[in-house]
Amino acid sequence: MELATHTITAFVIDKPGVLNRVTSMFRRRGFNIVSLAVGHSEVPGLSRMTFVAEGDDYTVDQITKQLRKLIDVIEVTVIANENYVSRELALIKVKADTHNRGEIMQIVEIFRSNIIDVSDESVVIEVTGNGDKIESLSKLLEPFGIVELMRSGMIAMNRGGISSSEEIMAFKDNGLTKGVGIRQGKFSETGSV
Repeated sequence: MELATHTITAFVIDKPGVLNRVTSMFRRRGFNIVSLAVGHSEVPGLSRMTFVAEGDDYTVDQITKQLRKLIDVIEVTVIANENYVSRELALIKVKADTHNRGEIMQIVEIFRSNIIDVSDESVVIEVTGNGDKIESLSKLLEPFGIVELMRSGMIAMNRGGISSSEEIMAFKDNGLTKGVGIRQGKFSETGSV
């Protein structure tokens, strides 16, 4: 039986060591990360992590509880399965020569993807979409010979409405400065609580 996947986002303080602490928590607890993407958020000084993890509802509940215990984690959200948008980026390098390049270009066009690099022996394709779209394109390109494939990991957010908590807005309103931390809604001067 295949385990269900769940998407979880977390706002974290953007400083060295945070990614290590978060992934170490997953490792210690035996949670499997299917996908992980991290990047700057709309709030200066905070990054957003998007995890796709395998497990049942109990596992997701445990992941969120453990994430909330970490001092550098500001907010944790489980993305609702019905009402969200998600995207993943993949770069696929495929063997291509003058004989098959036209066929590859047609496949790329059908998937609304882009060829971003061309050489005598290969092309690099950029595809953005859900995991199924990337898998389908990869399968169609396999007969040509996939040289390299790199995927970014899924990023996701709930549709509509505003989901930022008061804590996140406090960061934006007060301006996050180096050395300022937050724990359970209280700011500290040193970043350690």
